[in-house]
Amino acid sequence: MDNHSLQAFVEAHWDRDVMPVLTEYITIPCVSPAFDPDWAAHGHMTKAIELFANWARKHLVPISGVSVEIQTLRGRTPLLFIDVPASAAEGDPIILYGHLDKQPEMDGWSEGRLPWTPSLEGDRLYGRGGGDDGYALFSAVLALLALEEQNLPRPRCILLIEACEESSSEDLPYYFEHLEARLGSPSLVIALDSMCGNYDQLWVTTSLRGQVAGRLTVRVLDAAIHSGEASGIVPSSFRIATHLLSRIEDPATGRIIAPEFIVQIPSVRLREADTAADVLGAAAYDSMPFVDGATPVSDDVASLLTERSWRAQLAVTGADGLPAVGNAASVMLPATSLKLSLRLPPTLNHTAAGSALKRLLEKDPPYGCQVSFDIDFTSPGWHAPLSAGWLVDILEDASLKAFGRTCVSYGGGGGIPFLNMLGERFPEAQFVVTGVLGPQSNAHGPNEFLHVPTAIRITNVIAAIIHAAPTDPA
Repeated sequence: MDNHSLQAFVEAHWDRDVMPVLTEYITIPCVSPAFDPDWAAHGHMTKAIELFANWARKHLVPISGVSVEIQTLRGRTPLLFIDVPASAAEGDPIILYGHLDKQPEMDGWSEGRLPWTPSLEGDRLYGRGGGDDGYALFSAVLALLALEEQNLPRPRCILLIEACEESSSEDLPYYFEHLEARLGSPSLVIALDSMCGNYDQLWVTTSLRGQVAGRLTVRVLDAAIHSGEASGIVPSSFRIATHLLSRIEDPATGRIIAPEFIVQIPSVRLREADTAADVLGAAAYDSMPFVDGATPVSDDVASLLTERSWRAQLAVTGADGLPAVGNAASVMLPATSLKLSLRLPPTLNHTAAGSALKRLLEKDPPYGCQVSFDIDFTSPGWHAPLSAGWLVDILEDASLKAFGRTCVSYGGGGGIPFLNMLGERFPEAQFVVTGVLGPQSNAHGPNEFLHVPTAIRITNVIAAIIHAAPTDPA
């Protein structure tokens, strides 16, 4: 591989061919079904996937035998399925994965920035979905075109771009069943939907957490009542709710105390956290938008990385029953509802964790009040198999050539349900999980951006991995 030609090819085509359609994609509010139940009627998902499919058909013309299909099962979000035949001897395929559905727009965008209005500021392309995860299709396609341009051999490659990832990939298993015969037995999965600790080197994610999300409701009264009359007699539904949460976590430290959610952390992952901590230092938390005077829960960076990736964490992400401060009267509220997100260790069974959380919150309700925890969804974590020697070598070499610095492995805090599904279905497959979501990129939040140079460099890395992948992994 001519690395100089590779970089020149990707940079030129990114500017000319990718940026126009990527910015158009950002304008499409293709919000995931969990946040837009009427997604089919609104038509945004269809518009987005047709935009991607048409672009892929146009630009993959130089490669003969390519199939670009929009797969649609009744009642399911669509799936973009691109089959690129091997250029040499046929072997086990590679799967390249991304998604096109988005999180809701959210308030709080800075002046001049809007979720559905792309804006390029220096190296940063602001707008919802560019980094999470619109860039993935374009990086995968450009990597294949770069190999074709140099007439380099490659195995068969299957691109899967789903439209339900932000809703726990609930539709994906149906497509796996539908396409089982065409998927074969992939030897390698490259997922382009993860984080990076900085924009200076390649970051590979080796684990992701599972999740239980649901609504905790505490009801004490049938109707609101004057707080002067009721307080001291009627227990506060808000206080009870926070008391119930203390069954799960220590309110002083945030550390999960319920043994149902604690696992033994593999020693190899602890060593990875130490290495990543040495690379990042205080940058591991300096990129967080702390208010003046606020600090992280610890100054031990390796511990912080481990807490984020291998220990369960509880977050309250929403509330009902509490009026806005400006509208609050002297009233004892009848009920409090909290939206809970419990992130789970990668190896913990998510279904059992959901049942355990429901049991812990609902048992022995204080004062005989009504307590319910309704589970919205559970999703599995994922723990990568140890990488084969050839893959370790090419990741290091590709990182040095694309970024000029060594590759770093670490655990991620979010989740990609697709990986667990593929890991269970294809236990012999190798995995490369990487992405562009680095410091301040703020996926899911306001001011989300794609760091364009990182996307270009990762495209170079993908091309190198595909080229190095053995046609016979045995």
